[in-house]
Amino acid sequence: MEELDLLKKSWQKSEQSFEQVSENQIYTMIHKNSSSVVKWIMIIGIIEFVLVTALGIFIPDDNYDRTLEKNHVGTLVTVITIISYFVSIAFIYLFYKNFRTISTTDSVRKLMRNILKTRKTVQFYVWYNLGMFVIMFIIIMFSFCYYDENFSKMFDKVQLKENASLIWAGIIGLFFIMFSVMFGLFWLFYKLVYGFLLRKLNKNYQELKKIDL
Repeated sequence: MEELDLLKKSWQKSEQSFEQVSENQIYTMIHKNSSSVVKWIMIIGIIEFVLVTALGIFIPDDNYDRTLEKNHVGTLVTVITIISYFVSIAFIYLFYKNFRTISTTDSVRKLMRNILKTRKTVQFYVWYNLGMFVIMFIIIMFSFCYYDENFSKMFDKVQLKENASLIWAGIIGLFFIMFSVMFGLFWLFYKLVYGFLLRKLNKNYQELKKIDL
């Protein structure tokens, strides 16, 4: 946006007759930049969907499926995964719709509204994915603790120990650390990728507010 900053400085130093021309130029640059940002949001969403789908198809093997079935969550995980695919496709469609809407916007206030709408869509998308991660983690960990034979044997051995409470505190702490690290990595990814794009959209929105005054 360096070009925009230079243009604004030139606009502020110019006479009133040049003001309207500069305002239109600033709007055009913000419009173009916003359209580009939303396009990248859509592209990254598609890439993310393709990668997650590919991982879901090629990584799980028969042993993974048998483990889920043995732990009585195979069907539940499959249903949640399918729902997640459809929801992700719906979000990608919304990203595309936002991109088309912003690309054809012809006024400052409409562009401001569309930028806000796009930012909300992306925020919902990020929180949905983080929420789904939490749900899947809880389901898999609960099924593992409740149904897994090896864990049941370990549970019986721990119960016979004098310091059973301390051992269980350590196990729970280990699960919490695992969850925190994995959740933190997901959050960091969305913060870096989508957060960067949202900050650019917010900067554009603030510039448009100055024009609309």
